[in-house]
Amino acid sequence: MRSSALLAAVAAMVLAAPAAASAQTAQSDWRTVAPENLLVIDTAKGRIIVELDPRVAPQSVNRVRTLADQGFYDGLKFHRVIANFMAQTGDPEGTGAGGSDLPDLSAEFEFRRGRADGFYPVIPGSPLQYGLIGSIPVQTQPDAQMMITADFRTTAVGRFCPGVAGMARNGASVDSANSQFFLMTGARENLNGQYTVFGRVLIGLDVVEALNAGSEANNGTVANPDVMTRTRTAAAMPAGERPAVRVMNASSPAFGVLVEQKRTERGARFNVCDIQPPAELVN
Repeated sequence: MRSSALLAAVAAMVLAAPAAASAQTAQSDWRTVAPENLLVIDTAKGRIIVELDPRVAPQSVNRVRTLADQGFYDGLKFHRVIANFMAQTGDPEGTGAGGSDLPDLSAEFEFRRGRADGFYPVIPGSPLQYGLIGSIPVQTQPDAQMMITADFRTTAVGRFCPGVAGMARNGASVDSANSQFFLMTGARENLNGQYTVFGRVLIGLDVVEALNAGSEANNGTVANPDVMTRTRTAAAMPAGERPAVRVMNASSPAFGVLVEQKRTERGARFNVCDIQPPAELVN
C-alpha cells in the first residue's frame, strides 16, 4: 500500500500541473478522446472543449454533433449566464425561445449502463452509488443489480456537477430539448433527473466561468453576451486545426490517488462533484 505522504504528493502533482503529471504517470493512466466526441467551442475569451458521451444520451449527442458540424452554432450568443451556476447558448433568436428546424428530442434523463461501460465508483453504496462513466458523474445502482434484469444492465442518472453539459428545454414539456444547451459552473441537485446530461467540459472551464453574466434576479439574461465564434466537432475540423485531448482514466492508480486526496480534504462534505478528471491537449 502507498504511504499517505506519497498519495498526497502525487495528488498535488496531478491537481496542480496536468502536463507535469503526464510525464510521471503511465500511458495506461490516460485515454485519448475520439475526435467525434470532442465539441470544440471557440469564443473571444478562449476555447472550450467538451467531451460528448453517446453512452449517456445518444440522441442529444447526435443532435449537437449534427448542428455543430452544419455551422448552426456559429455566432450564437451565451444569452443566459448565471455565475456559479451555468452558461446557456444554442438559440438562434438569442432569447431562450428559439431552436433549430429539427424535431424536439425525447428526454434522456436516465440511461441503462452495463459492465462494459466502465463505471468507476467514487462513493460506493446500496441502493445507490456515485461515480464516473468516462468523465460523466453519475448516480446508479450497484453492478449486482444487473444480475436480476433482463438486459443485464442497470439504471444510471447523470449529475449536474461543474463542467457538465446539459440540454436546455422548456418547463412545459420534458420532451422539448432541441438545439440549446448549457455548461455548468456550479453544482445543482435540483437539475438531476430533470434535464439531459450529454457531456462535460474537459478544457476551458475557466473560459466558461469568464463569460459575461447576467443577474439571477433577471434570470441570467446577459446585456452584452459573448458568442460562439465557431463550434465544430474535432472530427469535422481540418486535420491541421484538429485538437487532440487525453483525459485520465477513472480506473487508473493516478486517478485513485486524486480521489483519495480530495476525499481527505473534503471529509464529510465529499461528493462526486468534487472530482474533475484531469485532461490535457496532446497537440
